Amino acid sequence: MSDTIMKTAAPDTGKLAGLTLGAIGVVFGDIGTSPLYTLRECFGGEHGLPLTPANVMGVMSLVFWALVIVVTVKYVIFVMRADNKGEGGILSLLALASVRRPDSSGRLTLLTALGLFGASLFYGDGMITPAMSVLSAVEGLEVAEPALKSMVVPVTVSILIALFAIQSHGTARVGTLFGPIMIAWFTTLGVLGLVEVVREPGILAAFHPGYAVDFFAANGVVGFLVLGAVVLAITGGEALYADMGHFGRRPIKLAWLLLVLPALLLNYLGQCALLLSDPDAVRSPFYLLAPDWALYPMIGLSTMAAVIASQAVISGVFSLTRQAVQLGLCPRLDIRHTSNEEEGQIYIPRANWGLLAATIGLVVVFQSSSRLASAYGIAVTGDMIITTILALVVAHRRWNWSLPLCLAVGGAFLSIDLSFFAANAVKIPHGGWVPLVIAAVTVGLMATWRRGRAVLSVRLAEESLPLDAFIQRQAKSSDIHRVKGTAVFMTSSSNTVPIALLHNLKHNQVMHERVVFVTVVVDDVPRVPAKDRVLVEGLAEGFYRITVRYGFSQEPNIPKALRLCKAFGLEFDVMATSFFLGRETLIPKMNSQMALWREKLFVVMSRTSVSATDFFKLPPNRVVELGTQVQL
Repeated sequence: MSDTIMKTAAPDTGKLAGLTLGAIGVVFGDIGTSPLYTLRECFGGEHGLPLTPANVMGVMSLVFWALVIVVTVKYVIFVMRADNKGEGGILSLLALASVRRPDSSGRLTLLTALGLFGASLFYGDGMITPAMSVLSAVEGLEVAEPALKSMVVPVTVSILIALFAIQSHGTARVGTLFGPIMIAWFTTLGVLGLVEVVREPGILAAFHPGYAVDFFAANGVVGFLVLGAVVLAITGGEALYADMGHFGRRPIKLAWLLLVLPALLLNYLGQCALLLSDPDAVRSPFYLLAPDWALYPMIGLSTMAAVIASQAVISGVFSLTRQAVQLGLCPRLDIRHTSNEEEGQIYIPRANWGLLAATIGLVVVFQSSSRLASAYGIAVTGDMIITTILALVVAHRRWNWSLPLCLAVGGAFLSIDLSFFAANAVKIPHGGWVPLVIAAVTVGLMATWRRGRAVLSVRLAEESLPLDAFIQRQAKSSDIHRVKGTAVFMTSSSNTVPIALLHNLKHNQVMHERVVFVTVVVDDVPRVPAKDRVLVEGLAEGFYRITVRYGFSQEPNIPKALRLCKAFGLEFDVMATSFFLGRETLIPKMNSQMALWREKLFVVMSRTSVSATDFFKLPPNRVVELGTQVQL
């Protein structure tokens, strides 16, 4: 019996080990590169502290408790419980927090607006993280040889261009390298820190929270503002939740508790111990922690870790963008799969090159990671606040937590989140405005697209007819000539006659002997299983209605979905089927339900949308498009 247990347990253990290795390689890149700049910014940044033993101990205590309370307790223990059928991320959390589907009029509820702003802040983070991580790693050249300072920005830009250029090839081939490299990175962090801690073991006393309390008492407002630099130690903590769908909750927890957290703490302790013994090391406590002979290898390893951290954020932006498309928050985009095995490995050209342009712009404008740090904290702390609020709504609505318990837990977490945000708010004039502007523009675009689609649906419904009445009339009529074959009409409304069908009747005066109305519905879940993909309804002789359901992490493939209809007695030969699509030419008008400038913006966004043929994976030579003009 024991042999049987061992045989069944071994594969599970092997799978867990593989997932844990993958999580180390992808999830922790951002937070894992924070030691490059966190303590340097605490003591050498804009609100840099005097380098006294009390301040060093106080800052180390703050970093320790930030990692424990915010990352371990809030994200790993609390937020990661809110898995939407295994998926994480702020849009998944928003879907869980919403007890009903959004208002069909396209107007944003407060909860939805909050979730969209949090998602938009992630886009700002996606632009800043590659710039910050790679720039701070390459700045090691300046530490090794001050004369190389002028090379930092050009080398950073070159690495970023190479990083974004390879995105179209996907991460499947190099993904297996990420885990071992990051294990080497975290091991190196821990060893370098441990060596210095052994020399200055007194630094371990910083675990006592009294040092953090004394720090605030002694430094007042300046001590509070230093929280804006301390928060850099936990940037990337939200990735633990966002990437949960790729690796699962348990592998991420194991990786964090057994390797990442101990390595980070040892390195921060080592840097603080170094500052106690050598205050001149404040210019770069991370790189000066390494012996002279290891400086250039550390620069190389740091750069690889920074690239991996950037890759994780870029992939996260791709995933978030796909979710936004599926949820109707942005126009259809060209989404390409880069792996035949992993559904989550995708490439979105427009998002990729947009990120590259923004990232290079940030590097060129800010020139150094110290200046860029001012823009970094706002996006992270804003996202932390929104995540906490949405998670508390989920706890109350889904987990049936009592309101007093939610207020108590929320009060504890939000007091920390708001403190970090307030400390970063003073940076807004010095670069903190960047992620806020990015988020505001992104929310504006999402809200405009969502509202515009709702208005367009109303306009199309006004020009159409009720489907049931139309079918009853056609079933009795002999005026329309029926031709052989199958016609599939893609329609967003399952209860009205598609405009394309009315135009086809008007111009061609024929109808196929089998007419199928297909409506695609995106549910508030990450994935809909194949067994629940299609619902087939017979409306009348020769008329059928098919509802195709997808999750917000899936991409529509109509030919594949139609093959599933065979189980319902409805078979399709896709290459003998005609697909009819409506193409609307939008015309803005005064006194509409939207402001004129938003109408014009919506029209521009519509023109950039990928064709329905490509988006739904329809065979191009079987598609018929019929146009119509629609006044908004």
